[in-house]
Amino acid sequence: MRSLLARAFSLRFRSANACFFAAWLVSNSADAAAPVLDHLFPAAVQVGTTNVVTAVGKFDPWPAKVWVDAPGIVFKAETNSGKFSVEVAADAPVGGHLVRLYNEQGVSGLRFLVVTKERQTEEVEPNNEFKKPQMVEAFPAFINGRLEKSGDVDSYAVALEVGQTLVASVEAYTLASPVDAVLRVVDARGVQVAWNHDGGPTLDPFLTWTAKSAGTYVVQVFGFGYPADSSVNFVGNAKCVYRLHLSRGPYVNHTVPLGVPRGRKRTLELVGWNLPAPASVEFDATTVAGDRSEARLIGKGFSNEVQLAVVDGEMLVEREPNDTASDTNRIMLPCGVTGRIDRAGDVDRFPFTARKDAKWLINVEAVALCFPLDAWVRIEDAQGKELAKNDGATGVDPKLEWTAPADGEFVVVVGNRLQRGGAEFRYHLLARPAKPELRVTLTDSALALTPGQTNDFKVALKRLHGFAGELKVAATNLPPGLSVEPVAVAAKDNEAVLKFVASTNAPPWSGSLQISATETNGRPHRAVFELTSATVNNGVPGGYQRLVVESTDQLWLTVLPAPKPKSDEKKK
Repeated sequence: MRSLLARAFSLRFRSANACFFAAWLVSNSADAAAPVLDHLFPAAVQVGTTNVVTAVGKFDPWPAKVWVDAPGIVFKAETNSGKFSVEVAADAPVGGHLVRLYNEQGVSGLRFLVVTKERQTEEVEPNNEFKKPQMVEAFPAFINGRLEKSGDVDSYAVALEVGQTLVASVEAYTLASPVDAVLRVVDARGVQVAWNHDGGPTLDPFLTWTAKSAGTYVVQVFGFGYPADSSVNFVGNAKCVYRLHLSRGPYVNHTVPLGVPRGRKRTLELVGWNLPAPASVEFDATTVAGDRSEARLIGKGFSNEVQLAVVDGEMLVEREPNDTASDTNRIMLPCGVTGRIDRAGDVDRFPFTARKDAKWLINVEAVALCFPLDAWVRIEDAQGKELAKNDGATGVDPKLEWTAPADGEFVVVVGNRLQRGGAEFRYHLLARPAKPELRVTLTDSALALTPGQTNDFKVALKRLHGFAGELKVAATNLPPGLSVEPVAVAAKDNEAVLKFVASTNAPPWSGSLQISATETNGRPHRAVFELTSATVNNGVPGGYQRLVVESTDQLWLTVLPAPKPKSDEKKK
């Protein structure tokens, strides 16, 4: 463990002035009685079950009321502060859900509860020592854990056969947990045989390890504070929740190709661990809704689900050699291409034809799919002259918005900034039309009003790919005593300010409402609050760029109780 600490110290001691991230949490009203919700534990529950869930935070007075973003999930407050009995219906929507606690004084920040079809297991303390781990009997295992105190290490025992591969991953970052989690595997002597710190596009770890001999091995979860500071101690407190996933059976890492053509069927090669050879499955994309860009592959023969891109046009697989622009890899836009940088210095070229002034979005996904490729993408003309390029950045996939300068032949080129390659350096190249688009975002997720007062609320309008036109921004589902006049927005304006007016006799109220920007043709665009954010302080990252739920269109409104007359205060 000492060598691990030394390595972590060298990686993390970048700045003693690291900021502590709290950007996307909703700031409560000045009244301290508004609930403060830091996290829920356990963070995941199974459909058709009743669970005791602990709310971590401050709740005075108790009990607080609970809002959930979907039906079939019912919180019932227990006697002890922070304790709820949560009933999950058999038909409750599976996936991540947003939860708020509220009372007449205000509302908490948004937090997550994950609903799953799989049976959930809770961590059982004490399990700090590798010699006294918590035994894991059923697989795949989905364990809700928490690093409860400083220095905490949670240990789980797993039996493996010779040649059997263990697949282990942790969700902490994506739950907005304040811990940079680490996974490691030790043998019966406590000798480390595998470890991982950051296993993909987030700080959450992912590891695979194949046993060379049969026996019981111990998976350990611990972590450092997030955002990072000058400390190298293992962090722990009631907020440090996580989900541990363990599999020793068939597990799919990705498919080839990485997506499917919209409205069609496609045979997919399965790539992963503990899979039969060869492994493939037919995916039917005819059932995918027309506006969806992703689909889920869930199989009976493996323990996880895989996200698939849904593309308009063909979904192709790159064929080597294609360092030069050959017709073997000719593409017709729009399309998707599953490719691979096979070796150091390898580049992949895909010729295509475009019409003058046609606008295209060309992007490469690799980091987002947990591949180690640090990609760049460029457009060349038929003579090899570079017309546009995006190098991305470390940990960021490249994107291009490109307009064809003339009718003719062009080439998309993909390469690796780090000049490395191999079987795992895969990517998904996606080309689609750059259609006008409007994004409407809220500057906050909650608003509190006092009767007799007016509050300004800003709505941001981001016009993309040539979107233009007048808009009308308005709020709906308003409670009694509250008025908001719609705001007309000129064709090039990028902001609207709504005035929320509470009458002097407005009754107390708590609930959600929506804000939309509507085009002159009647097409609405619902405003959302983005939970994701990112910061960097002296090279130290903060914020959460990926979360189990990344936005909500539910603006929370609290109409506070009317202030008591001064004469009443004097009588007291």
